[in-house]
Parts: sequence; structure tokens; C-alpha cells
Amino acid sequence: MNTLPSIALSGLNAAQSRLHASAHNVANLSTEGFKRHETVQTAQPGGGVSTQPREASTAGHALEHDVVAQLQAKNSWMANLAVFKTHNTMAGTLLDTKV
Repeated sequence: MNTLPSIALSGLNAAQSRLHASAHNVANLSTEGFKRHETVQTAQPGGGVSTQPREASTAGHALEHDVVAQLQAKNSWMANLAVFKTHNTMAGTLLDTKV
């Protein structure tokens, strides 16, 4: 089983990958012949996720999808950051009671 910080780190990396793909799509919105990118997440045994970038299955732009993906990536990133902070606080509390 993975440790809590490594699971949260995989979530941070997945959120960053999703944000990168959607920002890339928005930046190339008016580029002729551009194919959108998306990020596929796969759950890992023991916890965490891995990501794999790929071309989107649908042709054309989808600005509304990309904006929502950016908001979801931000919220996911913030949630995983909260896990890190909580883990740090809990570890500090445990050390305080042991010392």
C-alpha cells in the first residue's frame, strides 16, 4: 500500500496533467487542424492514480469542456494539498505526544 503523501502526490500530478491539457486546448482554439488533448487517469493498486495524455476522441474545439476541466483540476489540486497539510499536522501531533 502506498503512503498517504505519495497518493496525494499522484493526485497533484494528475491535476497538473489535466490542467496542462486543457490549457493547451484553449491556447490552440483557433489553430487550423488542431486536435484536442485529454488526460486519462487510471487507478493504481494500493492507491493513487497514473495519467496518460492522448488525443481527444471528438474532433473540433470544446471550450466549455476545457474550462470545466480547468476548474475540476484546480479543485482536485486543492483537495490533494489539503491531504498533505492534514498529514503533516497529524504527524506533528503524533510526534508531540511521543516526545
